[in-house]
Amino acid sequence: MERRALTISLIVGGAFLMENIDGTVISTALPEMAKSFRVNPIHLSAGITSYLIMLAVFIPISGWVADKFGTRNVFGSAIIGFVLASVGCGLSQNIYHFVTFRILQGVAGAMMVPVGRLSVLRNTEKKDLVTAIAYITWPGLIGPIIGPLLGGIFTTYLSWHWIFFINIPLGIIAVILTWKFIPNTHTKDPKPLDFVGFLLSAVALSSFMYGVELLSREGENYWKIAGILVASGLLIVFNIYQSRKKEFPLIDYSILNVRTFAITVYSGSLARMVIGMAPFLVPMMFQIGFGLNAFQSGLLFMASMVGNLAMKPATIWITRKFNFKEVLIGNGILLAISTFATALLFPTTPTWMVVVVMFASGMFRSMQFSSLNTLAYADIPNKNMSNANTLYSTAQQMTLGMGIALGAVSLHVASVIHRHGTRYQMNDFHMAFVFIGFLSLLGLIEYGRLRKTDGLNVRGLEKNHK
Repeated sequence: MERRALTISLIVGGAFLMENIDGTVISTALPEMAKSFRVNPIHLSAGITSYLIMLAVFIPISGWVADKFGTRNVFGSAIIGFVLASVGCGLSQNIYHFVTFRILQGVAGAMMVPVGRLSVLRNTEKKDLVTAIAYITWPGLIGPIIGPLLGGIFTTYLSWHWIFFINIPLGIIAVILTWKFIPNTHTKDPKPLDFVGFLLSAVALSSFMYGVELLSREGENYWKIAGILVASGLLIVFNIYQSRKKEFPLIDYSILNVRTFAITVYSGSLARMVIGMAPFLVPMMFQIGFGLNAFQSGLLFMASMVGNLAMKPATIWITRKFNFKEVLIGNGILLAISTFATALLFPTTPTWMVVVVMFASGMFRSMQFSSLNTLAYADIPNKNMSNANTLYSTAQQMTLGMGIALGAVSLHVASVIHRHGTRYQMNDFHMAFVFIGFLSLLGLIEYGRLRKTDGLNVRGLEKNHK
């Protein structure tokens, strides 16, 4: 792997480290934040979902912005905006302040994550993509490892407000390295902005995410929610139809004609939803169901993230040893089993057994996530990389957000069935994990369309195959 590509991958991975710390410290602090804001813990999913809604709105335009102003300029500016919004979150005194700054954080994150990945894709050869994706992910996984622990320490012994200030030194370092090492690549003749397409996608995707979030709330009118979801779905279909008639659409959905890319978008979405619910639902189960404090919850959940990181060195070897079809189906089954295993945990379960389940589930989530991210770009021509990255990033962030909503909805439905109201019990969490486990199995069906030769070029085995 070339030194420049390696350096860029590590810098982008460092930015993802900052983002992942921000996300995981929130998960362990949610119950204490709810007490501070005097709201139900489940309602704080709005603070998480609002961030993800902004990602859904602005990620589609991130590719155009990067092409016009340069990847380095956009990526560096996004880091600065993300840090400033983090400070605002830390200073929040009520849920309205918190949601407002999470929205601003989402706008910055929409430019930071996909543009950073685009910079790596543009400066890395296909044969090195598995390694580059791994280097992007490794530093970012340090965040989920130390995030729950830091969140628990700050929340238990100081105040949850401090969990957001850790982004300040990380952001300063990332900005300096970005301006020094990342080239400001951009398109010499950028396409005109499809403003109508941007508005349609913004309204459609934000409405859809809002409708999903409403499902987790108490006392909401379900006919109203259904209307929002149907209307947003129709807008998405109309936007796709409109894009086919334009010379320069904001997102060229014809890229979905690439079979491997389509599979990672459609079937991979279910996997990402299962992956996305874990940081939201598991720490809440440890605190509400097990009766642990935020620090203890963070320690237990950290085992999942250690497994996540431990799997990364093996990811490159596994994807070279086995084809993507075998990896995604085999590991997908293990991911479902680990989800079902989480439903078998009780407050009386030995700690070592809880740690083993968390460690294993973290490994399987990591393997599935990395494999999907790598396979997505296997057959994409370099000239279409920006468009593919924009569409994939939008789908990825939306489904991760839907995973959080899925966890909240599953827990709420379970509590209704058990007639617990908003006083969640262990059997509510268990039922939620069983439902999510069955959902993860559905995603395995489409992986059967993969061929054993798919992804040889990104695995570095194309020459040997020929």
